[in-house]
Amino acid sequence: MPLEDNLEETILDAAPQAENAQAAVWNGLAGRNWIEMQESLDRLFKPFEDVLVEEVSLCHARRVLDVGCGPGTTTLAVARLPWVKGRSTGIDISEPMIGAARARAEREGSPARFICANAQSYPFEPGSFDTIISRFGVMFFDDPIAAFANLRSAATDHTELRLVVWRSPAENHFMTTAERAAAPLLPKLPVRRPDEPGPFALSDDRRVRTILEESGWTQIELRPVDVDCTLPETELIPYLSRLGPVGRMLSEMDERTRALIIDTVRPAFDRFVHGSEVRFTAACWMVSGRATMRRSRG
Repeated sequence: MPLEDNLEETILDAAPQAENAQAAVWNGLAGRNWIEMQESLDRLFKPFEDVLVEEVSLCHARRVLDVGCGPGTTTLAVARLPWVKGRSTGIDISEPMIGAARARAEREGSPARFICANAQSYPFEPGSFDTIISRFGVMFFDDPIAAFANLRSAATDHTELRLVVWRSPAENHFMTTAERAAAPLLPKLPVRRPDEPGPFALSDDRRVRTILEESGWTQIELRPVDVDCTLPETELIPYLSRLGPVGRMLSEMDERTRALIIDTVRPAFDRFVHGSEVRFTAACWMVSGRATMRRSRG
């Protein structure tokens, strides 16, 4: 059977997933808010889309898997490359986001495919992809070693891995400003822990190397990538009040309390505001690895 036919079989939605914290978050308010702010976030993170598209080009990719693809922005960008010829597949745990991605693909007339499933456990067709990428989508696995081992099973023996992940909170002050400013008013605000699923789960380079080595990847490298990001000042309050742990807590509050907290948090961002723009540097890793040939047992 041709590989394209095998790949076609893998795009069927996975069976209903077991409930877990990340599924609840991204199939709920977080997923809906991300879609509603999609245009703003696409502009904000466009530099990382460009970085990954360039990496895919350098890898001479033909069949690409985008992990944690969200509304499909990077998946669709990769699908436009002439040598990929649309053989770009996105996977995400969020049903609302995958719905938005499929709608975008239909509007574009793109042959890109989208799977609504958990990449940690989805039964990929073995050897389906020669390049696996992610833009901020692989930091949320409950069991990252199992997840990357599962992705290794979807790879050929020469598949390239390219991941953009956040470095530490200390290097990304913009990302944590809302939490720090709101903490005195939100005593139940969850504390970030570096070994738990979340944006900074892969910020420690030693942990990343251990995870990838134990899950079957080799030639692992982490390269610092610092990107200047901009956001219209008019979009700052929607950003800080709808995304992340502060946004999730604000959604449960009455309008008066919500307004009070926003009024308290907003001035903490003043140092990032330059006239009509918000500017900050995103400190990330470009993680690369390779699925080298498995040795047969004698």
